[in-house]
Amino acid sequence: MNRATTGGSAVAMPPLAHQFMANGLLSNCIQFLLNWPRRRGVEEKSMPDTTDIDPRSDADASSVSEAAAENARRLKARKRRFVIALVIGVLGTLFGGLEIHDRVTNIHEVDARIGGDLITVSSRVAGWVTAISVSEGDGIQPGTILMSIDARESALKVRELEAQIMSLRAEKDRTLAEKNLVDKETASKLKSEQARLASAQVTVSSLEPQLELARREHERSKSLFQTRVVSRRQLDQAESELKKLEREYRIAVADLHAAEAKTAEVEAERGRLAVLDSAVAVYTHRESELQAKLDEQRLDLSDRTIRSAIKGVVDKTFVEVGEYVTPGQRLALIHDPEVIWIDANIKETDIRKTKVGDLVQVSVDAYPDRKFTGRIKVIGNATTAEFALLPSPNPSGNFTKITQRLPVRIAIDQQDRLLRPGMMVEIKIDVDQ
Repeated sequence: MNRATTGGSAVAMPPLAHQFMANGLLSNCIQFLLNWPRRRGVEEKSMPDTTDIDPRSDADASSVSEAAAENARRLKARKRRFVIALVIGVLGTLFGGLEIHDRVTNIHEVDARIGGDLITVSSRVAGWVTAISVSEGDGIQPGTILMSIDARESALKVRELEAQIMSLRAEKDRTLAEKNLVDKETASKLKSEQARLASAQVTVSSLEPQLELARREHERSKSLFQTRVVSRRQLDQAESELKKLEREYRIAVADLHAAEAKTAEVEAERGRLAVLDSAVAVYTHRESELQAKLDEQRLDLSDRTIRSAIKGVVDKTFVEVGEYVTPGQRLALIHDPEVIWIDANIKETDIRKTKVGDLVQVSVDAYPDRKFTGRIKVIGNATTAEFALLPSPNPSGNFTKITQRLPVRIAIDQQDRLLRPGMMVEIKIDVDQ
């Protein structure tokens, strides 16, 4: 704090005057007021003494001199007090005007603090903590191991499910191999029997017209024999030919029926393929079920290694090695120091003066010698009273009007990681833009 000396006494200069001392007019005015009493004293001393010489004794002259000196000191003290009062009045007027201008062109708020995304790290599984890999204040990256939970039982279950899946796959492969073997065997048999069936059908179809022709020839020979046109020998030949064709036809039909039966038998054997396909489908579904359980168990195993999801720092750990934790229990607190903002509550009477994008000057209590700047990012759409846990009903009818406040979020850039969530700050919103 600067001090101005007037006649041996010190006058305290407020810190706010520092910014105006550079103004030459104000400096010259103060110097004139401080030097004015000295000039008046010099002028009074330079004036000739026109008082008559008192012919009294030396003792009386000494008393008169002392009285004059006392009056001079009193006059000088009054002048000094007048100058000090005048300087204080001028400075107070200047400071008051500047303060009024500052209040008109800016919105001040002292109840503001730095905010950040504080992430609570918890576990999805229960178990004993076996290792803590970080300490408070350590920097972390995405994927950094924070702590580990006992994973022995989970690892054994994973191995058990893997063995079950391998056994099931082996059974499935055996069934597929059996299916392929049956398919090949029955496929060749089916082709052979289908060929025999087709041959029998051709034989029967070729004998049918021959048999019909032999029957007509036998009937004709028989009628001609009765009229003595043909001999007995010709009739016997026709009858023999008919019986031969009938026998061949019956054999062909029997072969056809046998081929049809054999083909049906082979097709029945191929029906096993559908049964084997069903077994393979059951194995497939069972394998999918076990695979889902295995994936779930592997997830349980991976969840026993707690990793960081962000880049940041460890703020605090809440457990110790050997402690039993439950799902959802808070294990650590982390945040990204580069992602910060300022939360402030602005009076509703001032909110009309603000808008998104307004420049904000920030003073941090922890760093009074440094200045920070930010800009309004979000203006709340409801007052803070609407988010209170306890409502404020008014059943009695008595009403006291209280100025409400709206939350405002201010974007600010991190500087050398000086700004930390929870720090108190004072803001000044420049509304005269």
